[in-house]
Amino acid sequence: MKISYNWLKQFLDINSSPEEISIILTAIGLEVESLEQVQAIPGGLEGLVIGYVKEAVQHPNADRLRVTKVNVGGEEDLQIVCGAPNVAAGQKVVVATVGTTVYPKTGEPFKISKSKIRGEVSEGMICAEDEIGLGESHDGIMVLPEETAVGILAKAYFNLNDDYLYEIGLTPNRADAASHLGVARDIAAYLEIPVKMPKVDSFKIDSTTSSFQLEVEAEDLAPRYSGVTISGVEVKESPQWLKEKLAVIGIRSINNIVDVTNYVLHDLGQPLHAFDAGEIKGHKVVVRRAGSEVSFVTLDGIERKLQKEDLVICDEKDPMCIAGVFGGEVSGVKESTQDIFLESAYFNAVSVRKTSKRLGLKTDSSFRFERGTDPEITVYALKRAALLIQEVAGGNISSAIFDHYPHPVQDFKVELSIDRVNSLIGQEIGDDKIKSIIKNLGIKVVADKGKVLDLEVPTYKVDVTREVDVVEEILRIYGYDNIVIPSKVNASLNYTSKPDKETVQQTISDMLSANGFFEILSNSLTKSAYSKDLEHAVKILNPLSSDLDVMRQSLVYSGLEAVAYNSNRKNQDLKLYEFGKIYNVEEDKYQENAELAIFLTGKYSSAVWNTEGSHTDFYKIKSVVDSILQRLNITNLNSDELDHVDFAYGVQYRKGPKTLVRFGKVSDAAAKLTDVDKPVYAAVFNWDLIFTIIKNNKISYKEVAKFPAVRRDLSMLLDKSVTFEQLKKIALKVERGLLKAVDVFDVYQGDKLPEGKKSYALSFILQDDEKTLTDKQIDSVMQKLILNLEKESGAEIRK
Repeated sequence: MKISYNWLKQFLDINSSPEEISIILTAIGLEVESLEQVQAIPGGLEGLVIGYVKEAVQHPNADRLRVTKVNVGGEEDLQIVCGAPNVAAGQKVVVATVGTTVYPKTGEPFKISKSKIRGEVSEGMICAEDEIGLGESHDGIMVLPEETAVGILAKAYFNLNDDYLYEIGLTPNRADAASHLGVARDIAAYLEIPVKMPKVDSFKIDSTTSSFQLEVEAEDLAPRYSGVTISGVEVKESPQWLKEKLAVIGIRSINNIVDVTNYVLHDLGQPLHAFDAGEIKGHKVVVRRAGSEVSFVTLDGIERKLQKEDLVICDEKDPMCIAGVFGGEVSGVKESTQDIFLESAYFNAVSVRKTSKRLGLKTDSSFRFERGTDPEITVYALKRAALLIQEVAGGNISSAIFDHYPHPVQDFKVELSIDRVNSLIGQEIGDDKIKSIIKNLGIKVVADKGKVLDLEVPTYKVDVTREVDVVEEILRIYGYDNIVIPSKVNASLNYTSKPDKETVQQTISDMLSANGFFEILSNSLTKSAYSKDLEHAVKILNPLSSDLDVMRQSLVYSGLEAVAYNSNRKNQDLKLYEFGKIYNVEEDKYQENAELAIFLTGKYSSAVWNTEGSHTDFYKIKSVVDSILQRLNITNLNSDELDHVDFAYGVQYRKGPKTLVRFGKVSDAAAKLTDVDKPVYAAVFNWDLIFTIIKNNKISYKEVAKFPAVRRDLSMLLDKSVTFEQLKKIALKVERGLLKAVDVFDVYQGDKLPEGKKSYALSFILQDDEKTLTDKQIDSVMQKLILNLEKESGAEIRK
């Protein structure tokens, strides 16, 4: 946001330098990103002086040129050749002397030098207004009033002052500071000085001959709507002071009426809109929803489609303006406009934001309405703008002020504990200081109960609605830099603290990245073709394209799109992961769930001189899943064969009835949908469930085992229907004390085995915490394992 130093001084009696104000603004939370000296007119009219044309005679060698003698206050007159048709003796003019750089309204700057024109010496230039950036006219030179003093600088004559421009990084919660008045309020609170508000006492109604019939049908979207009519205005170029004010903050001058509305917007923070009253059919203004999809041509000449919920300002039948966003072409102010209807309103922030975002229209008005404007300033801003319009365009106030405000917005009521202020700030700053800052911020103390204050926060502070918000306001004005940082920080260990969700996610992210995985981040919007349960999908009402028409119901397809994108660019060996959200509708309620998805394809590891590379397979994705669960200390899971539309085959781990993770080979159908033409193995974790489980984990500590562990292996022939989980449960049931782990290290299925059979090779880790195991003990345990595996699973132990 751009703020002018000279403009601020209209609200404040200050002698602080621009640099000092910059330091203050940053200290109170309005961070100054840049401060630069600027000139409203390029070049600042440097080198230009006021001259007197003593003589103007015909050029001897050119019919359209005159040779003039000009007094610019020096000892000698200057001879200047001039081609303007209106140059004449006795005129007061603006002269660019030799060495001056002139900045024309259009074209590049150029330097004035002494030269000969058709044989006659010329020692400068008599200027037209467009040649020095003061206007658009090139009909002739500028002729100044007779009483103008000769020899004074043009900069002084036109009252041009260098200005300083602040670029402030305005945070979304500081809607109250989106104007020069708002910034001035903060500076005034810091310096403990008053704010000078522009006077509107001279506003008066000249007649009521042009009153419109106004109706507000959508009171929920337009809680306050004010307006007034001004008749007999002359639409023309704005005066120099107004153009300069706007130019400094980067606003292009349009005409005097529109410039006033822009000026008041940046002055007070209240958006206004001026309608050509002659274009308002039926002498009626209606504030309503569009009601149906209609086409509307905005001021920029572009036809836009309005939705039925968009708030519009209409005449008797047609929309004239998109409320709070952009005006219409037909009702806009033109050179022929004689009467205007001036609008000042308080619109619903959410409504304006939705319309602005959908139409892709970001304007200064929508910027402020989206963040929240002050409902109590609409009439004041209307009077301020009306007086300025009368000053620059003439006209009479030809109606009473219409002000529809059926349900006035109340000040925010907040109870503030002074002890709470000191606690949150971390420092005692004194009761009197706190109360002084509150008063300087414009917050009313309704009741002072000693250590507790009942406050009423003004409506322009739209984001200050809670005690903690008031504390933040106090701290801003007190100054963050004034808080003393202690020389030491005391901390205590909390042995009962629960894991932080972001910390756990970062732990797993670091683990995967350290093992060669790359994190991806995908759009939550995706195509409905990926939805296997479209009935429960979250559909986009106004999708940007058919490829972005629903919220994703699975992370699988966004990962496959990343695989396809990389594969098409010869990046074949991929190890990817993504933390993301999925979305569904259940019983008319929106649901958002967190997941972690992992994808493997191509080679898992590259070949080096002493080992061959390995290809990705089911067991690689299983090892990744198991390592994550082990890192999170999640045990005692049930597993069974996976039957899911996104997977050709795989396994799912469950915690009770809920699936914790599913993993396996991605189905050919899913791969085809995303143009993936090679095997991809994936795992999808229910991250919300994982976090619920680990919150209940208890940390326990024990000594490192003093006695060695022993490994024994068994190879067995099994029916294909028997799962590893079944074998593991049988083993752990047989020996709970000494058996520490059961794992499968080899699986074989092929034509060398009987039909319907498979071969498993299992490893068993045995350990006694109290003593070294003997061969007799080990053999006894293994015999029991063999007996029970044969009996309960039909295993045939292979020697």
